[in-house]
Amino acid sequence: MNKIFRHIAITFLSAILLASCGVVTKTYKQPERSLAEGLYRDVNGTDSITMAKRPWQELFSDQLLQQLIQEGLDQNLDLKSAVERINMAQATLKQSKLAVYPSLNATATVTLSGASGSPAATIWQPYLSSVWEVDIWGKLKSSRKAALASYLQTDAARRAIQTALIANIANSYYTLLALDEQLAITRQTIQIREQDVESMTLLKESGVVTGAAVVQSQANLYSAEVSIPDLQKSIRETENALCTLLGKASGTIIRGKLAQQVPQTDLKTGVSSQLLSNRPDVQEAEFALREAFENVNVAKTAFYPSLSLTASSGIASTNLTNFLENNLFYSLIGGLTQPIFNHGQIKANHKIAQAKQQEAFNSFKASLLIAGEEVSNALYAYQMATEKELSRTKQLEALEKSVEFTKELLQYSSATNYTDVLTSEQSLLTAQLASVNDQVEKLQAVVALYRALGGGW
Repeated sequence: MNKIFRHIAITFLSAILLASCGVVTKTYKQPERSLAEGLYRDVNGTDSITMAKRPWQELFSDQLLQQLIQEGLDQNLDLKSAVERINMAQATLKQSKLAVYPSLNATATVTLSGASGSPAATIWQPYLSSVWEVDIWGKLKSSRKAALASYLQTDAARRAIQTALIANIANSYYTLLALDEQLAITRQTIQIREQDVESMTLLKESGVVTGAAVVQSQANLYSAEVSIPDLQKSIRETENALCTLLGKASGTIIRGKLAQQVPQTDLKTGVSSQLLSNRPDVQEAEFALREAFENVNVAKTAFYPSLSLTASSGIASTNLTNFLENNLFYSLIGGLTQPIFNHGQIKANHKIAQAKQQEAFNSFKASLLIAGEEVSNALYAYQMATEKELSRTKQLEALEKSVEFTKELLQYSSATNYTDVLTSEQSLLTAQLASVNDQVEKLQAVVALYRALGGGW
């Protein structure tokens, strides 16, 4: 027994001596923050205050929208699937932690043996066996770190889905309000054009206009009426899509009015390096890089010998009456395994792991660039929507006067015909519908900026 322990000790010390000759695994270091600096176009501030830190309940003041977002967070199927992926990753992490401990197995065998002319012998043999791989090179430690990175990656993915879900619900809600407003404007326009048809009919009877003006006014009325089904179809489809986000069957969405929505004006972006801690998808990419790094460590340890200890102990007896008397056996084996003929395969696996690490690093850098692009685009979209809003107000005022003047001239001047009225009315309707889009663009630009900065979790 002492001799066995002595041989195992020599083997173990030899492996430790080899390990001390050089560091096999490396320690992961987070990417430099300089990679995430200067990503916001035309934004050079140093203020670290960012709207990403604001809870979504503060960003969206509409209580009906708040209820829809909360319902989506509770019931959305993609979010529920993400939680299940976290559970799987958590189980894998727990499994990797247990790998550093020795295994213990219980076995019981009954052997019947004999030869010709001799009575058969029965051997009863219950025993316990244990195998322990000594983590000399850090293989199991790196595997555990890789599993932890994978777990954190799935959690970051869940948070990325959550931020996207909040943004999608808000955008769909605003789209629905815009369609409602456009439908109301169109119906109001139809009422005005019905009055125009009546006016043109009376003017024709008075000899002020011809029959062509009456027909044109009717066509103008029908052109507005024909857009109603398209708007109603879009409303129905948007409601159904929003219900899907909420994880429920299609149905009516209870909602407010577009005029009640007040877009945020305090749009703080902070500094771009904060994307590393605020953007869940950037964190997800960074955890994927960390996992790939640890997998390179694991692949590198395959070049070195592995040390394992195997112990077993039990009882062997041919007679159950004296089963526990002088029948104890044990064994303790230390093994050091060095790969020789499969060196090429190990080398190839190591190169593959290194290539995957570089690929993960490139994906991480790409996620930062995309994040910076989205922030810059959302900021500029908000600025342009604000500028359009000012110009659109002036346009609407001018077109309303144009419609009013042409209708008056049509009654009192032969120099004006109904084509002028038709043109001004159609331009006014187009501008009114476009004004609704301008309002929605401004609201959705705030949502896009909030998501781009990593808000919502």
